[in-house]
Amino acid sequence: MSQQRRRQGRRPRPKQARGASRAGERFEAVVGPVAHGGHCVVRLDAPESRVVFVRHAIPGERVVLEITEGTDGDRFWRGDAVEVVEASPDRVTPPCPYAGPGLCGGCDFQHVALPAQRALKTAVVREQLSRLAGLTWDGEVEAVPGDDEGLHWRTRQRYVSLPDGGRAMRKHRSHELVPVDTCLLEAPEPSDHTALGRHFEVADEGFWQVHPGAPDVLVSTVLEMLRPQPGERCLDLYAGVGLFSAFLLEAVGETGRVVAVEGDRTASALSARNCPGLVVTAGSVADVLAASYDEPFDLVVLDPPREGARRAVVEQVVDRAPRAIAYVACDPAALARDLATFAEHGYGLRELRAFDLFPMTHHVECVALLRPS
Repeated sequence: MSQQRRRQGRRPRPKQARGASRAGERFEAVVGPVAHGGHCVVRLDAPESRVVFVRHAIPGERVVLEITEGTDGDRFWRGDAVEVVEASPDRVTPPCPYAGPGLCGGCDFQHVALPAQRALKTAVVREQLSRLAGLTWDGEVEAVPGDDEGLHWRTRQRYVSLPDGGRAMRKHRSHELVPVDTCLLEAPEPSDHTALGRHFEVADEGFWQVHPGAPDVLVSTVLEMLRPQPGERCLDLYAGVGLFSAFLLEAVGETGRVVAVEGDRTASALSARNCPGLVVTAGSVADVLAASYDEPFDLVVLDPPREGARRAVVEQVVDRAPRAIAYVACDPAALARDLATFAEHGYGLRELRAFDLFPMTHHVECVALLRPS
């Protein structure tokens, strides 16, 4: 898994206003479909005729929304549902007192029943695959053991320290702070950095999946999809501390070969310690593949950061002519774009599973299997 902190989106840069601000104005409207990013689409009628991306709503509800970002010249606005006129049957009281309009921005869906959260994420994955890659997916986002009804799963949590010794979380798309006692997503115990019974050494600030069930389910899924055989050659790209490499090495045996490429040098060095016999290179995946390991590989695992692998890496991967590729993705839009690029080069999607590794948020983890057409 890549060392990069890909799960936490960057806060937006200030943008130049294009006309009078509409922040604070309220409108009553019916909520449209869910969109990628933890909000729903609302289309305001004339004379406004504007799309608003609204948080704290559920498709089909009638709400009063308050504009939080937007000017007369913007193509779309952002807003919060501050009053529910007609509620969805899937609406619940958020378990956390800090979840809601104007409060902590860490969760997107605490107001939605857990099964309905997964249905919303399923809709997002399907829409992104269809719109960006022309693919139809009839799967469902799957629950993963390790959380407590969607809570207490973050084995690593960060707070902002306050001058009085307290702690806080940030508001959505803001540097503003919300003082909190604790986050209900925080797990009672830190991660033990194990997968399928095997321990991994990870740096203090190094990346490791935060959901307790994530390492097991991701490794198992990748192995089931690829079915590595003794003697095969494998590329593990964005390899982190060697999570997938360790199990690929076991599967291909002494006659096989596994090469791991990771951009973070600390994680790359740890992968060598975690996986004796692994061929390790630290550096940009695109640059490393452009300069080395220019030979056929049977299998490839990709676990890129949020922006995806992108064309340069995809083209280097298909140049190795693997029989199968497992792509682990934390962003369905980036995954769909890369799947479209793979398709241009003759590699089609054969299977895709999606996992709810980030309950109460809009994030979802996918594992895709690609094979040559």
